[in-house]
Amino acid sequence: MITSLSIENFALIEKLNIDFSKGFSIITGETGAGKSILLGALGLILGKRSDLTSLKNKEEKCIVEANFSIGKYNLKPFFVSNDLDYENETIIRREILPSGKSRAFINDSPVNLQQLQDLSFYLVDVHSQHQTLELSDEEFQFKIIDAIANNTTLISEYQAVLKKYRYTKSSLETKKTNLSAILKEKDYNEFLYTELETANLKSGELEALEKTYEALNNIEFIKENLSTLLNLAHQEQFGLLKNLKEFKTILQKNSNFSLDYHSLFERTNSIVIEFDDLVKEVNRESELVFNDPEKLEEVNLKLQLIYNLQKKHQVQTVEELLEIKNELESKVISVAVLEEEIETYTDNVKEFEHLLDAIAIKISKSRSETVPDLSQKLILILHQLGMPNVRFKIDINASKVYQHNGKDTIQFLFSANKGTDFGLLKKVASGGEMSRIMLAVKSILSQYSRLPTIIFDEIDTGVSGEIANKMGEIMNEMSKTMQVFAITHLPQIAAKGNNHYKVFKTVHGENTVSELKLLTTDERITEIAEMLSGKDISDSARNHAKALLN
Repeated sequence: MITSLSIENFALIEKLNIDFSKGFSIITGETGAGKSILLGALGLILGKRSDLTSLKNKEEKCIVEANFSIGKYNLKPFFVSNDLDYENETIIRREILPSGKSRAFINDSPVNLQQLQDLSFYLVDVHSQHQTLELSDEEFQFKIIDAIANNTTLISEYQAVLKKYRYTKSSLETKKTNLSAILKEKDYNEFLYTELETANLKSGELEALEKTYEALNNIEFIKENLSTLLNLAHQEQFGLLKNLKEFKTILQKNSNFSLDYHSLFERTNSIVIEFDDLVKEVNRESELVFNDPEKLEEVNLKLQLIYNLQKKHQVQTVEELLEIKNELESKVISVAVLEEEIETYTDNVKEFEHLLDAIAIKISKSRSETVPDLSQKLILILHQLGMPNVRFKIDINASKVYQHNGKDTIQFLFSANKGTDFGLLKKVASGGEMSRIMLAVKSILSQYSRLPTIIFDEIDTGVSGEIANKMGEIMNEMSKTMQVFAITHLPQIAAKGNNHYKVFKTVHGENTVSELKLLTTDERITEIAEMLSGKDISDSARNHAKALLN
């Protein structure tokens, strides 16, 4: 519950500190006095977005701080999951700087707006006039039914399976799309792969083939050059080998006369040995060189094949062709792999559907069993609120669609008078009827939820007299299990509160400010009497106010 609220520099509020207690608290004030400002400040605490127009003084920061007593509401798991310090008396603070930047804190730890909004879900329900329209929303109608049916665990279980189901189904559709795309090019990919596979390409092969082709294509020229080399080496009179040997013999004759001559001889001998070996190698090469047209044709065909493949695939090397071959192989193989995966994912989807169907049936059964009880409770409360002939018909039907909370559809049908047919709630209920129905719903939900605080912002719109009196009694009854605030213009409701706060404006020089104060008993009599008769309070209005309070 909210135990205190502090506001500085917000709209028409300069500085405000107010304490709240449990039970039923009333907030009244003239139109424009600042009740909406109070709710706006509280909205900042609950995670609403802010802007610079919220600042009264644009040069100073705005601070809104609220204390919440949360020891009874099992909120420790939220604090643990958000890495926040837990305190039974938790403080939430929001600051808006003149620069427009906004900061938020929970127990002095910085948090983002989403965390504030998530926590506020467990702290306060602010019911404004426009929220009565939620009654027409299927989502809200299911929340009512599921809260009373205690379906929280079942729905959590369903949603966990639904998340896996949707992920698996999405993956299945993606794989089917991929398979369809691959199948469209399957034949062509297989042709390209087979073509590259048959080519039997090897890394570095192109350079080797080009050298071999050049050698085979110039065989006569090579043969002629080798023959010339051998002739130069072996000529009887002027052959290089004969002259080298003679050169060596003459040096040998001088080798005994000095070390220099001996060194020259040794070097010449090495040249002779090396040249003799070189000539033998040239001779072997010459014997191996012969005209081979078949080999030349074979190499030429392989080269032309590689050149054609390079041109087709727009690459420059055999290595790039080998990469393309590997990619094509993956595509060809992936068809079989994808088909296996699709079969597996299809089985998984069916399994998840069986699980979802089983849980959805339990949820639907629980809802259907709750409907009579909910209808009866609504009717009993609405009888007190001046709707003696009201009837409800809540239709829950199974569908084939996996929605986030089951597979049901729901219709709230309503009849306010005898002899009238049922119609959709949103179409046949008036504004005043919708307000009363919403109060009845909130009253019933308060028995099943552990929400600390609810704030009714003029839920009494469209009602008066004894109906307003009954609405006040219902809100007072709700306050036995939760903290209830009611912003109201009706004296009948104002008189039912345990505490009564008044919002009012004061003028200080050229400055207008809104203030909030807790009324004493005498001040409360005056406020309610004024609500009854206006500014000129009569004795009868004051007596009427006392009667209402008693």
